[in-house]
Amino acid sequence: MKIKYLSIVSATAVVLLSFSGAANAGGLCSTATLKGPFSFIGHGEILGLKKASNGTLHLYAAPSILDDVALVTFDGKGGFQRTDFGMIGGLPKGGKTTFNPVQHGYYTVNSDCTGTMKIIYDAGGAVPAGVETDLNIVIADDGTLVESVVYRAVTVGGSSQDGEAVCPPDCEQGVQESFEGKKVVNFGFFR
Repeated sequence: MKIKYLSIVSATAVVLLSFSGAANAGGLCSTATLKGPFSFIGHGEILGLKKASNGTLHLYAAPSILDDVALVTFDGKGGFQRTDFGMIGGLPKGGKTTFNPVQHGYYTVNSDCTGTMKIIYDAGGAVPAGVETDLNIVIADDGTLVESVVYRAVTVGGSSQDGEAVCPPDCEQGVQESFEGKKVVNFGFFR
């Protein structure tokens, strides 16, 4: 009788662990972990331009504060569509006060729940075509939370305060930005 009771308790524990996500700690993340809509919020600063020839950061006259909200819909296969609204330096990004749906991107997910995202701005939106943002990501909370930090940001124009970095050709920005995305469990107001 005692053995039968222990078997039931063990089976119940395995089921509960699989529902809790503790089993995912062993490396069960994949590209399919991210599927469906996630709401993102971002904050940070755009500091200057990185000189292509030597990788040094040349500051803008003043850093620009960035705040951004976005809806990212992952396809579970490594691609996504994105719409966002952002403020840079106290002004709407690209001068538009509406969301910019002209974006797409790609993502990777490693088995340890780390990965990357690449956001690409397409022609016709609030931001000029050719702007890209690359992020390193960590997936948490059973695949419902994405934490990220920008490691590369490409712009299409600008110059540093000292005039030593000018885009083009020096079009990589120095940024200090992070984004957090949460799964939209109930998309819309009605079930």
